[in-house]
Amino acid sequence: MTINTAITTLFVAAIFCLAPAVEKAQAQTATAYFSGGCFWCTEHDFEKINGVTDVISGYMGGHVKDPSYKEVASGTTGHYEVVKVVYDRATVSYQNLLSAFWRMHDPSDGGGSFCDRGQQYSTAAFYGDVTQKALLEGAVAALNAANKFTRPVATKILPVSGFTPAEAYHQD
Repeated sequence: MTINTAITTLFVAAIFCLAPAVEKAQAQTATAYFSGGCFWCTEHDFEKINGVTDVISGYMGGHVKDPSYKEVASGTTGHYEVVKVVYDRATVSYQNLLSAFWRMHDPSDGGGSFCDRGQQYSTAAFYGDVTQKALLEGAVAALNAANKFTRPVATKILPVSGFTPAEAYHQD
């Protein structure tokens, strides 16, 4: 066996040994989408949570393909300003993210958040599977039952649809 053959054999063996660990690490990553007003505010708050590995500002919903910030801010596209939250499920749960989301904004204000008004800034959470949908519905019911707010929770529960990342100057 030549030295090159031995190195190649070791390299291939290492790849096969590492593959299950890589697959397991990828399986621990999940994604959640939230709209709680201006995406800058929610992006910043989610980035502080241990286990969140990436937060990307963008747009979801609406009827314009690949909208610009100017189009979405005009309120004419039907999009929400959204953050895509990528997180490690071994470190933080979807329920923990939901708990943080309810504290980041007023989920009983269906007309926007703080001084940002309009549908594009209104409260919504987007589910990617039946588990997220059930957790969202349960959380809204629990918040309403607890009378935490003077009005019912206005957060819309919507399916994930066509996330478009915002322009680079809106990230981080």
